Amino acid sequence: MDFALAAEDEAFRDELRSWLDEHLPPFLASEELADDAGLSGEKSQRRRAAWQRLLHTGRWAAVHWPEEYGGRSATAMQRILYSEIMAEYRTPGLFNPNGLWQIGPMIIAWGTEEQKARWLPSILDATDHWCQGFSEPDAGNDLANLRTTAVRDGDRYVVNGQKTWISTAHLARWGLFLLRTDPTAIGRGAKHEGITAFILDMETPGIETRPLRDMAGEEMFNDVFFDDVSVPVDSRLGGEGEGWMVAMGTLGHERVGIAGQVSLLAADLRALVMTARSVNPDALSDPALRERLARAWTEIELTRLLTVRALSKIMKGEKNWPEVPFAKLQWATLAQTLAALAVDLLGPAGLLARGGPDAVDRGKWTRLYAFQRYSSIGGGSSEVQKNIIADRAIRLPGQARLS
Repeated sequence: MDFALAAEDEAFRDELRSWLDEHLPPFLASEELADDAGLSGEKSQRRRAAWQRLLHTGRWAAVHWPEEYGGRSATAMQRILYSEIMAEYRTPGLFNPNGLWQIGPMIIAWGTEEQKARWLPSILDATDHWCQGFSEPDAGNDLANLRTTAVRDGDRYVVNGQKTWISTAHLARWGLFLLRTDPTAIGRGAKHEGITAFILDMETPGIETRPLRDMAGEEMFNDVFFDDVSVPVDSRLGGEGEGWMVAMGTLGHERVGIAGQVSLLAADLRALVMTARSVNPDALSDPALRERLARAWTEIELTRLLTVRALSKIMKGEKNWPEVPFAKLQWATLAQTLAALAVDLLGPAGLLARGGPDAVDRGKWTRLYAFQRYSSIGGGSSEVQKNIIADRAIRLPGQARLS
């Protein structure tokens, strides 16, 4: 493919760089918005919300949204440029990436005009936090096995059941949930049918959120319980029984977003080498560690090219299959590889956790070593992705697939 940028892509790149050069330094210099390196703390959330609001003033919060809804109608190439430049500048995290990258596009695609007017503005300007509720404790890795029910009762639905591993649900005011509106579908062998998408107010009576402390010591994931929760019909996104199509669109946006995270891995690798030069320079002379660094850089670059190929298919109107699931698998592996490499490269300093006076980079690398285990599950478990690729892309014999 031709890697040269079109004139409009160069203009997009230059405008973003100019905007960041003007607005990022004063934002980072603000003592009120100083980073505490945590993800779930109140101080970190205030900082992320302030940064997202600032991005929104320049229409940089959701560049992939259509212009009429506050975005820039960014092309596939511009999206990858956006990810790469934001990683290069080491910009603060967003307040609500779920809402911006997955849920917002699904509201645009499936919502009524009233729903768009009601929910899109608060996603963009960081007024409300959003979560996405798909996984369930008894469904395993098969999303279509979900059993949380929404039973129609006049002009409302009554919801009962449980969701699990729901990121930031304890922070969210709203959530996009998949619920089973036809409880007979699983029994009659049609589990992909009878699933409907709903947008739920997380403050509705009967919804209980219980944070789960992860191995990194944070509370980012949650169990969410529904006990006779009454939700109005107009909270349904799309028609009854169309939830599976909504889910596939949402996961498609999530996996494209995950694939784009390779830009952050490249930036992390550069930052890691700079940190090692400061706190443990002798490690950079170790042949084994140098080989691991070279291999990590090579894998990151190959994954970046894989992502570009997927986006080039989008630009041509083709399906980005199987590049996106391949890139998601690569991202999951590389995230964990880089986290392990960081601890080894930094030596004893790499073990110092956040809160200690000598913690390197505020304990970032130690936290990532534990936290990145989630990448094997987030956005679709690696085992299921491998099975899908083996079945539909490589077409391996059945006995060769992972169980």
